[in-house]
Order: sequence, then structure tokens, then C-alpha cells
Amino acid sequence: MDGGNAVVVGGGIGGLAAAIGLRRVGWEVTVLERATALGDAGAGISLHANGIRALDALGIGAGVREAARPQYTGGTRVPGGGWLARMDGAALERALGTPIVGIPRAVLHRLLREALPAECLAVGAEVTSLDLTTPDRVGVVTGEGVREADLVVAADGVNSALRRLLFPGHPGPAYSGSTVLRAVTEAPVPLATDFELTWGRGAEFGHIAFTDGRAEWHAVLNSPPGVRHPDPLAVLRRRFREWHEPIPALLAATRPEAVLHHDIHELATPLPTFVSGRVALLGDAAHAMTPNLGQGACQALEDAVSLAAALAGASEVGAALARYDAKRRPRSQSVARAARQAGRMGQQLSHPVAVSVRNTVLRAAPDRATLRAILRHADWTPPALRANK
Repeated sequence: MDGGNAVVVGGGIGGLAAAIGLRRVGWEVTVLERATALGDAGAGISLHANGIRALDALGIGAGVREAARPQYTGGTRVPGGGWLARMDGAALERALGTPIVGIPRAVLHRLLREALPAECLAVGAEVTSLDLTTPDRVGVVTGEGVREADLVVAADGVNSALRRLLFPGHPGPAYSGSTVLRAVTEAPVPLATDFELTWGRGAEFGHIAFTDGRAEWHAVLNSPPGVRHPDPLAVLRRRFREWHEPIPALLAATRPEAVLHHDIHELATPLPTFVSGRVALLGDAAHAMTPNLGQGACQALEDAVSLAAALAGASEVGAALARYDAKRRPRSQSVARAARQAGRMGQQLSHPVAVSVRNTVLRAAPDRATLRAILRHADWTPPALRANK
């Protein structure tokens, strides 16, 4: 079929990107978002070359580059300030055509939304069920009734309601053992590097610098799930008071009400398929992963482009979705496994002997080893999208 009618469930990065991609290959698309407004929430995000290339394929890469700050300098440190490994953004740019870039999530969301007609986006539309009784159509059930579609894209996040509906025997997301607190500073902060991670025992602190001088910071801690604090910023100031600058300065430049706190969940049990009938799962709904490689959003963007490419000019939706599953599931689940392992050997490591051994190994490794580790996941070439006529 040359195009059709698609409903995308979820207005996050992956869902919006999927809608853009499907429209580029001739599909009519409606995005249903259960939130009452598509707000500019969130802190910051790093985009690797694969994410930037996906955005190029969607036609918005130039705008993202203009709004983002390249990460040429930085790396991984210890709480006292010493370096474990340095990142060479210029070498990445030579190898891949772009360095990693940092951008506020709010800006990325806005750029994705602006690439879609306003009438494509429906807020306050919570999907409660699917009608799968008709072989060649899907009924999307909301509080306002049923929408018929040739294709449904489940991009409704780590706690995907559609995944639970389609895979009732799957255990769903599992707690990773870590919780993350993050925020964007209220004002610019003098920073010597574009990006840093610092690893302590069972803790990580990192920052991403933005073009306006402000920065996103995150603190990842080993913790039981569900622990919350009346004043999380005060807790972090105590926890990291002996760590090197600019960590105390970043916390000092943050308003308490700006701090976001989320437990980190992942699909530790991989899905057997990303497709069920005419429903395709995408992003965190399909392969929620820990943030240790900075690949969660990039993999969702890859999904979006790959789905659109599989459906471009396809004569049969089922066969196209089978191609999407075959292309995306092995890669994204491999990246998810690598992210989990990176967390176990990085932020989650807490035994002092194990931490010492890891640090010794990292200090001895050549800089090109860090480059190879990034290239392993970031060197991805998107399929071409046939532009909508």
C-alpha cells in the first residue's frame, strides 16, 4: 500500500520522530498523547552520531545541530578530580562526521513538534485499549471513542500500556538498582569541559554544557526503589560536597524545584518481537535501557527512521513490520545489554577493590579505546526515506 493511516501512541522523542518519518513516506499520522499538554519537560540529552544521522534522515538534523553544543572536551573522572579517560570529540567528528552534541530535551521536543502540522497532535488522549478483531485494521480506543488505523505505533514509554496489552505474559520493566536525580541550572555556570562523568562508589555525577552557558547535571545513585527526599537538592549537596568542581557549583546554581527524580527501569527480559499484527513497538516501549551509554533516545530515533523506511512504498504492512523487527530488535537489544554491563562496571560498582581495579584499567587504556567504545554503537547509517510527494 502506498501510504495509509497511522496512529502513534505517545508524544515523546520516539513517537514524534516516528510521526515525522511516516509522513515523509506518505502516511497520514495522528499522535495521541495522554498528557494534557505537550510540555517542554525534562533536563538535557546527549545525541551521538547515530541519533544525529537519524534526525538528518527526518529532515531536522540541521536545526538540532544549530541548537546543540558539540561535546569536544571532557571524559570520565574520579571524585578527587583525577582523570580516568578523556573524550576526543574532534576524533569522533573525523570518524563519524559529527561529535556528540548536548541539547536541552525541551528544545529537542520543540523541534520535533514543529516538524509536524499542529493538527497531527492530540493531547489529553489516553489510549485504554485496542480493537484487534479486524485483520487489516486496528481500533484505538480512547475516552472519546475508537479511531481506526492501518498501523499503530506503540511509543508510550517504559511503562507502556500497549506492551502490557500485547504481551500479557512479559514481566515488564525491572528496576535497575539505580535512581537518577537531574536538573538544568538556573543560570550559566563556568565549565572547563563540554561533558563529564565522575564515578565514585555506587554513584555517578555528570554534566552536559548547553549553548547558552547553562548546564544539565545528573546524579545516579545505587538505591532501593521508591526512595524520595523532601529536599533532594540538599541531600545531593551533602552527598557530593567533597567531590571536585564544578559539581558543587552546578548544584549551587540549581533551584530546588527544578530537580527531577526518577528510578531507572529497563526491559531486562527482551521482548520476543517488536511487532504484533499491525502494531509496532518503538523506543522505550520496545527496549527500555539504562542510560549508561547515552543511547536510549538515539535508539528510538533509529527505530523511527527504520520503521518509516520499511513502510515506504510497502505493498503489505505485515511484511514491512517484519522487516522492521528483523532490523531493529537485534541491534537495540544488543545496545541495551551493553548499557546494562556499562552500568555494572561503571556507576553501580561499589566494592572498593573492584573500583580500584577498574580505575587502574581505565587509566592504563589508550584514548583510542574510549573512541572505539563509542564508535561501536554510534556508527550507524540510516536507510534513505523516500520523501512524500
